[in-house]
Amino acid sequence: MDNIFELNLSIETWFLILWFSIIIVAAILEALTLDLTSIWFSLSALIAFMLGVFGVNIGVQLGVFVVVSIGLLFSVRPLAQNYFRTNIVSTNSDRLIGKTAICTKSILQGGRGEVKVSSQIWTAISQDSTEILEDDTVEILAIEGVKLIVKKT
Repeated sequence: MDNIFELNLSIETWFLILWFSIIIVAAILEALTLDLTSIWFSLSALIAFMLGVFGVNIGVQLGVFVVVSIGLLFSVRPLAQNYFRTNIVSTNSDRLIGKTAICTKSILQGGRGEVKVSSQIWTAISQDSTEILEDDTVEILAIEGVKLIVKKT
């Protein structure tokens, strides 16, 4: 009498079970993390599973899984992240980048000072830690938090 727990399945069947398991586990991980990483493995396993159902060689299934996973992860993931990015609040502060401002409080080497741009006073630091004196004209290079990164013009 055969043991009820003994499974005499072919290697092809084991790979079908493997692909199906990866589909489920990766989908659950993606649902838990929402990181847009695991979903690509789930999709790749789905393709490999379909190839297995149609009797394609196991080596081809593995190759397709690896190539499609890597391809999706590095090509589609960045696009999807940009598309689904919803937590960015536009403040219109970016319009200050490239403008000139007047230093109202000297920016000492490695320290902070103040600049006036568009009738607003901003905390500023020098891009290259050079000293910028009061009444010097500066160019705004970037915004980091609530301070401007500037360089002397």
